[in-house]
Amino acid sequence: MAKKQSGGRKLEGWKAKKWYKVYAPDFLGKQLIGEIISSDPTNVAGRVLTVSLGELIQDYSKQNVRASFKITEVAGDAGYTKFDGHEMTKEFVRAMVKRRASRIDSTITVKPLGSEKEIQITISAFTINHARLSQIQEIRAAMVKVVLEYVKEADYESFVSAMLKGELSKKMFEVCKPIFPMRRIEVIKSESVASASDKAAAIAA
Repeated sequence: MAKKQSGGRKLEGWKAKKWYKVYAPDFLGKQLIGEIISSDPTNVAGRVLTVSLGELIQDYSKQNVRASFKITEVAGDAGYTKFDGHEMTKEFVRAMVKRRASRIDSTITVKPLGSEKEIQITISAFTINHARLSQIQEIRAAMVKVVLEYVKEADYESFVSAMLKGELSKKMFEVCKPIFPMRRIEVIKSESVASASDKAAAIAA
């Protein structure tokens, strides 16, 4: 008898749950990126979905990139998101590291034009041959300069779009290749950084 009652409660719980369709931000086409189930819409906001960037923007070269989106708004059975960060798979990054070559990393935090949101990004440059320390320092400085100049003229959505679709990497590559033979330059990781007001709200909560 006890087993039947337990099973009944479980069934009722599933019946009370509802599926919510989750969409990417407008600047990435507002495409359906997944579905989640919940019995309470207030538990949907704040959840994060991670998807293949290649499938999202229909670019096969981006299949090794995972993009994350946080649900910020729920309306009816739909959840709307904001970009939360991305990361290239570790296997893909390791495959770009060649013997007798150099890998040059730099992590910086930027604030796009007119935005209160900050983004921390990690850039990796991969050379064809082994670079000297002075060349590594010059390449790193050049990459950072390109990003800082770009962010002065791009709003949040434009900057994220350029970063994800490779436009920012191409600009860095064009500037750095006269310094030393380059294999490629990639923004291998990004992460949204909480603003001061977001941190204050979290502490108050």
